[in-house]
Amino acid sequence: MDEPAPGPRPRLSGRAVAVLGATAVVAVALDQWVKWLSTENLEEGHPVRILGGLIYLSLLRNSGAAFSLGSDYTWVFPVITLIVIGWIGYMATRLRSLPWALALGLVLGGALGNLIDRLFRAPGFLHGHVVDMVSLFGPYAEYFAVFNIADSCLSVGVVLAVLLELTGRQRDGSRISVRKKK
Repeated sequence: MDEPAPGPRPRLSGRAVAVLGATAVVAVALDQWVKWLSTENLEEGHPVRILGGLIYLSLLRNSGAAFSLGSDYTWVFPVITLIVIGWIGYMATRLRSLPWALALGLVLGGALGNLIDRLFRAPGFLHGHVVDMVSLFGPYAEYFAVFNIADSCLSVGVVLAVLLELTGRQRDGSRISVRKKK
């Protein structure tokens, strides 16, 4: 791989940061709205079958990560989330790429959506259970973890970031080219 040519570093792009911020705000708002709808309209233990059983809406409160991993260490998840938020804030100071802004905005929005649950939902501060409601192929995570909008945003953002890295797109808007040697 060739390294980018040295030269003046591009400055912060207000447009990219605005995309990051707007994406995060929309992700958090949608996540919290769907969680509110779920807690108001779904009952635990009474899943709603959709699309012939392809999707189930199953209200669950998860103290851990996917498949309830780490349920005894709920305080760890907010700490990790705060580190991720700090890293995204740092990256935003160098951000000029709109695709990277979208990816980082999705990760930030997903992280904040679940952090809100960890901070403000029962059983208490730093130990709150995340509201999950979407289950694929079975009502109780028989085939795939039950998830929420924040989890979806995190997953899509991370996949997009990996694709951007693999294609050589940099957060500062430059691109690393791959040339074959003779």
